Amino acid sequence: MVQFLTLSEAVEACLKDGDTVAMEGFTHLIPHAAGHEVIRQGRRHLTLIRMTPDLIYDQLIGVGAADKLVFSWGGNPGVGSLHRLRDAVENQWPQPLALEEHSHAAMANAYEAGASNLPFAVFRGYKGVDLPKVNPLIRSVTCPYTGEELATVPAIRPDVAIIHALRADRAGNVLLEGIVGVQKEAVLAARRAIVTVEEVVDDFGPRSPNAVILPHWTIAAIAVVPGGAYPSYATGYYKRANSFYKAWDAISRDRDTFLAWIRENVLAKRPEHFAQLVRRAPQAA
Repeated sequence: MVQFLTLSEAVEACLKDGDTVAMEGFTHLIPHAAGHEVIRQGRRHLTLIRMTPDLIYDQLIGVGAADKLVFSWGGNPGVGSLHRLRDAVENQWPQPLALEEHSHAAMANAYEAGASNLPFAVFRGYKGVDLPKVNPLIRSVTCPYTGEELATVPAIRPDVAIIHALRADRAGNVLLEGIVGVQKEAVLAARRAIVTVEEVVDDFGPRSPNAVILPHWTIAAIAVVPGGAYPSYATGYYKRANSFYKAWDAISRDRDTFLAWIRENVLAKRPEHFAQLVRRAPQAA
């Protein structure tokens, strides 16, 4: 049964050392506040899953929270590399990081398989590419009906999925609108799900054609964290802070500068810090 908790209570209750964790959101609704709480609670030996790891995973990797990354693309969108990710892979700082790389299509299908309680995903893909040479989990099967050879990957079944959404109602149902990635599939595939939201409402009201509603029974904990996606954006609430994505390139290049930023902006701050940032940011139309 879903519980309304503080963010610290939700992470404490749902996420343990050694868990496999998927924090999803595509450009939009990236769960930064929740990721910072994971850092504050000092979680270790995590396997991080994300189709497009960007700044929040750079931060988790840089503080030594992760042993492994499962992904299909990694970078600072529109800017360049993730320097903490590169340092972990190239120099084993602050510790070694194992990589499991897939295509976008493979991960989307793997989430769908996990959400469907299937052991693996089967799809058309990986024709004439090199990823199967470095990822032994990419295999194939022959279709019993047509004889066609199809690609397979294991289903993604995280211990915990963490997403940010726009609103929850008082029964614990959750609404996402705007750009929607694989948040629904990640939540349905996971054993436990934490959702941070901008606000709680009595009724969702009119909805856009691409709206997704996650029923309360798919969620373990909801935390109200206004601004919880910042510096990414939340449709109707605040815009993307492009200036921060640019600034992160310099912050993350140097280990000492990165650690100083973490101490000042993560370890010393609580979720209400995100609401303060958003109040100073341009609002979404």
